[in-house]
Amino acid sequence: MKLLRVGQKGKEKPAILDKDGKFRDISSQIKDLNPDHLNFETISKLKKIDLTSLPELSSDERIGSCVAKPGKFVAIGLNFSDHAAESNLPVPSEPIMFMKATSSINGPNDNIEILPDSKKLDWEVELGIVIGKDAKHINQSESQDHILGYCLVNDVSEREWQIEK
Repeated sequence: MKLLRVGQKGKEKPAILDKDGKFRDISSQIKDLNPDHLNFETISKLKKIDLTSLPELSSDERIGSCVAKPGKFVAIGLNFSDHAAESNLPVPSEPIMFMKATSSINGPNDNIEILPDSKKLDWEVELGIVIGKDAKHINQSESQDHILGYCLVNDVSEREWQIEK
């Protein structure tokens, strides 16, 4: 199942990509793809719908961020040895976790704001994991039960500010 949000920034509609690659409006089924409505129960409900019965949206519409207003954006740094090597840093023994501002989240084709003093802007393609239910103090063996889905993330960082300052 491929979910997306389409429309002008701040006015996106939840949509689903059908088997023919058409965008279908699912706003009659879910208010938005946000933490209040995006969960395992909603996914089960969507699986039962005849997608051809839903209104088609133009594929020319802007695609927004896949999740609206996520509660947190937790990132893992130096998560593979090549990245540590290119950064001249040792491979960490434990994951390096940090938070990214949720205000930095854009749609896949949106412009990226580059600050005027930026000198070493860098990007990486990352795998995003969407958590579909509360996940506090869980065992590692339970972690897979909390994953609702996956998305691609274009992680943009200013390396001078991050590493040298």
